[in-house]
Amino acid sequence: MTRRIIFSALFLIFNIYCVSFVLSPALAKEGSSKVIGELPQIKKSDRILILAPHPDDEAIACAGIIQAAKSAGAKIRIVYLTNGDHNEIAFIVYEKRLTLRKAEFIHMGELRRKEAIKAMQLLGVAEDSLVFLGYPDFGTFFIFTKFWQDSRPFRSLLTRISSVPYKDNPSYGAPYKGESILEDLKKIIKEFKPNKVFVSHPADTNPDHKAFYLFLQVALEDLKNELPRPEVYPYLVHCVGWPLPRHYHPELTLMPPEKFLDAQVNWSQYKLSREQLNKKYQAILCYKSQTQSSAFYLLAFARQNELFGDYPEINLKINPEKNNETGDVQGVSFVGDSNIFVDSSMDMLYGLRNFIQDEGRVSYGLKDNILYIRLDKAKKINRRFSVLLYLFGYSNKIPFARMPKIRIIARANKVRVFDARRIIPGHDVSVKLDSNSFIIKIPLALLGEPDFILSFMKGYREFLPVDSISIRKVNIRRD
Repeated sequence: MTRRIIFSALFLIFNIYCVSFVLSPALAKEGSSKVIGELPQIKKSDRILILAPHPDDEAIACAGIIQAAKSAGAKIRIVYLTNGDHNEIAFIVYEKRLTLRKAEFIHMGELRRKEAIKAMQLLGVAEDSLVFLGYPDFGTFFIFTKFWQDSRPFRSLLTRISSVPYKDNPSYGAPYKGESILEDLKKIIKEFKPNKVFVSHPADTNPDHKAFYLFLQVALEDLKNELPRPEVYPYLVHCVGWPLPRHYHPELTLMPPEKFLDAQVNWSQYKLSREQLNKKYQAILCYKSQTQSSAFYLLAFARQNELFGDYPEINLKINPEKNNETGDVQGVSFVGDSNIFVDSSMDMLYGLRNFIQDEGRVSYGLKDNILYIRLDKAKKINRRFSVLLYLFGYSNKIPFARMPKIRIIARANKVRVFDARRIIPGHDVSVKLDSNSFIIKIPLALLGEPDFILSFMKGYREFLPVDSISIRKVNIRRD
């Protein structure tokens, strides 16, 4: 029975892989009208920290930056969150065999580590500038959302491992818990003292990429009184149907996905020289375990530039004495400044277009210590439409490990609330559904009275995910 479940999981992964890489070109386009600024020039005094969720992400997204840093004489450190040991499709294609043994997954992780060392040496980065943490591939988002404090460590489904298994990694033996990753990352930042950090994008669809962005946000806030805050440059890798066309096109410019054109992302780029582009191409090819199955995808990032961009923070105020009555919004009476929801045309969470091109937007509001999150859809919302909402509050008074890790599953007639893996009975979360809007009401007390919130949402129609809304940082300001 166990083997049947595992093979079913592998079959599901294979189908997801096919949809993402084969069918996706019909589902999205690259934008052409977005204004893209130039990345600030890298100087000798810079200290560049590159955070890669998996071995190959640093070459795909930052090979030009790495070469620029080496040319300028800047200090550089590359940190890999995982060893990439959970890519079963690539493993099968590369090894030409199917295996479910734990040792084989560790073997793949060791192989990808060696590939990273070779690729970075080609770009001029010595092995002692590389840090492999070795946390579970395809497991770090679960760790961030559910595995902290006294809970048992996360256990990888296929590797059946619950601690870092790589003896050469500095984190060897560390349990798969949020504290382990957070403390490792903080230690690296404190020792290296970067002034520029390149990290995976908050809108990236890969869960490990989301996780590294989340862990970085918490780590930087924890260290804000010890170190100057570095500039953060997120890079995008996984986005359905992007970049197009596939394969190696060194004559093309990498543009943001079309679905980002209406988003409040401030994009910047680094332009590669011909020599830098050629070395990037060679560095990507060093990852033979990956290129044998997906070279057409990985090499699509070897273009004339590299892209970086993030969203502005959303600021909400708790200041009821200055609020004015705004009247009725979608059948619910709210009190706020001009509108309880952040203006959708200015400072708000953008909505990604889903597979069937049904556009949506999310906005936030605050009133009387209640957080309102509103999803507006272009098409009528079916009563079977549901939302999966993650809310991670951060407080300057409470260690993040002790803060609630809230997960809300909501539909028109039912709301379930979890703190990590524990269900919360008798909660005060409620939902208001209108024809084109879905409004969730959450008491700030449930989130631990936070100073800011990291929010992430998915929308579902039946069991099919149709919306994926980027991670956003929402500041709660108390006047």
